[in-house]
Amino acid sequence: MIKKLTAHIGQFKRDTILAPLMVTMEVVMEVVIPLLMANLIDYGIEANDLGYIVKIGLVLLLCAVISLGFGVASGTCAARASAGFAANLRKAMYYNVQTFSFSNIDKFSTASIVTRLTTDVTNVQNAFQMIIRMAVRSPMMLIFSLAMAIRIRANLALIFLAAIPLLAGGLLLISSKAHPMFERMFKNYDRLNTVVQENLRGIRVVKAFVREEHEKDKFRESAEAIRRDSSRAEKILAFNSPLMQFCMYGCMLLISWLGAKLIVGSEMTTGQLMSLLSYSMQILSSLMMLGMFFVMLTMSRAAAERIIAVLDERSDITDGAKDLKEVKDGSIRFENVQFKYKRTGGKPVLDKINLDIASGQTVGILGGTGTGKSSLVQLIPRLYDVSEGRVLVGGEDVRDYNVEALREEVAMVLQKNVLFSGTIKDNLRWGNENATDEEMVHACQLAQADSFIREFPDGYDTYLEQGGTNVSGGQKQRLCIARALLKNPKVLILDDSTSAVDTRTDALIRQAFKEEIPGVTKIIIAQRVASVQDADQIIVLDDGKVSAVGDHETLMKTSDIYREVYESQQKGDQE
Repeated sequence: MIKKLTAHIGQFKRDTILAPLMVTMEVVMEVVIPLLMANLIDYGIEANDLGYIVKIGLVLLLCAVISLGFGVASGTCAARASAGFAANLRKAMYYNVQTFSFSNIDKFSTASIVTRLTTDVTNVQNAFQMIIRMAVRSPMMLIFSLAMAIRIRANLALIFLAAIPLLAGGLLLISSKAHPMFERMFKNYDRLNTVVQENLRGIRVVKAFVREEHEKDKFRESAEAIRRDSSRAEKILAFNSPLMQFCMYGCMLLISWLGAKLIVGSEMTTGQLMSLLSYSMQILSSLMMLGMFFVMLTMSRAAAERIIAVLDERSDITDGAKDLKEVKDGSIRFENVQFKYKRTGGKPVLDKINLDIASGQTVGILGGTGTGKSSLVQLIPRLYDVSEGRVLVGGEDVRDYNVEALREEVAMVLQKNVLFSGTIKDNLRWGNENATDEEMVHACQLAQADSFIREFPDGYDTYLEQGGTNVSGGQKQRLCIARALLKNPKVLILDDSTSAVDTRTDALIRQAFKEEIPGVTKIIIAQRVASVQDADQIIVLDDGKVSAVGDHETLMKTSDIYREVYESQQKGDQE
């Protein structure tokens, strides 16, 4: 895990190396100061030598200034290195997420990925900064101060050596008990973020159904779970400070008592005792800093494991062995296709699907909720891969194509339309970043979006809020259709993408498709029979299987499901 994380230090290696070097020099200066203080007391103050006092005083001032300089330099380098390391981690995670297939994304919730990119990386960043500063400073201070203490009085220095195993054992025990709680706490953070995300996305629904109190209760439960686990972990970590204080003051009392006896017996000078007490403070403060470091390391370990999980995740959809870069035409063929969301088991979402769609045909897909309509069309651009069988586009298995080349030729308007913050033009250029104004206008005319766009004061330069919240559902759908048309694809898939527009507009969109893009294969998933009634062939799905295939007249005669849907809708329209 450490090797995988440190690989992302990248261009900040220089600062990562300089920070501990500067810390080491800072420690050297700090360790020299008590020794100079001892000489100042023994050979200056007690000897009443003013010249020596002034000389040592100036040396002490110089050491303090040098120590300060190295401290500032080490802090600057550590801050630069840790911030850069965090930036590289976020970049690597975000870039890797962009390669995920739908099945990879299903493995991690959106809220979990956001938490890993923010809170988890911040915890690891803080731990990294402590590693290149505190984790270097504390051992160095411990070693140098202990060496100087032994040099002054070896038998008194043994007191520190006795305290170290007690501290080390206590810290390891505390860390092992707290780590599982931090792991659980981070999972609760994911749940809390999910609650907040769902609430903000569905705030209109929440208010429409007067469910504010319900949402507050959900938030309270998630926040309480975090508080509970955090409190338990902190209670365990709280033992760290008393343990440190006990060892620190115990050592100082023993040194003071034994040192005083040695001074009375003229076996130790006052200056030596003062410096020994200073070294004891340095030794024990370094142990306290190590304790703080272990606390941060315990927290960051759980965060690091979650980050590595995202970095190690590899897309299960990759470019095919043939790496085909060109799609010949828009013909589509399903051969004995079976699909499951879970590879290891469960009921197939689609089973024994065999279909032939000629290039340029208009195909309608009907079926009840959960019959596999969206799953079927998502196999065409390889948003998911089949579990068994194969899907062919342009006469080639989709798994043999370069993924990007395949998706460039398949435009898909998903069931959940998404617009991004920016102008209408910015959103349209997702379909073709080099589209001219004329091309955008033409695509919007086909999608019946041009008329309402021109009613906005800023027209095509109208700014859309995040998610397109300042346009209606029908307007959003038409903008998404126009965006897909700008790709100039060989296959156009509309996954229930005209459900929010009126029947007249729906008919105009289909008429425009028929006249303007006759060579494009058009697959339309719809709930209304009227939306697919004129299709070259209509596919009726039932429980993940093809129930019937044919044109409107044929299905009215041969398919009970189709006829029942048609008659119920006709009756509803008449009423």
